[in-house]
Amino acid sequence: MSDAMIRVPAEVRDRLAVIAESRGLSIRSLVQEFAEETLTEEERRERADRTRDYLAEHFGVRVTEEESAAMGRRLRDAFTRSREDAA
Repeated sequence: MSDAMIRVPAEVRDRLAVIAESRGLSIRSLVQEFAEETLTEEERRERADRTRDYLAEHFGVRVTEEESAAMGRRLRDAFTRSREDAA
C-alpha cells in the first residue's frame, strides 16, 4: 500500500489528532476508517433501493422513495433533538 500526503490546516490536523487519540487510533487510521465507512450519495441511494426491495420481497411492504425520504428526515430530526437534549 502506498501512502499519500494530504495537506490540511494546522487546526484541522490538531482536531484530527484529538479525535484519533480519543478513539485510540492514529490520524492515519482515523482517516482510513472515515474513508472506508463513509457512503457516497450514490451508495446511500443503492442501499436504500436494496432495503426497499428487501422489504417488498420478504414482508410485502412497498415503501416509496418519498416515504423513505420522509422517514429519513424524521430520523435526522429525532437524532438532532436527542443530541441537543444531551448537551
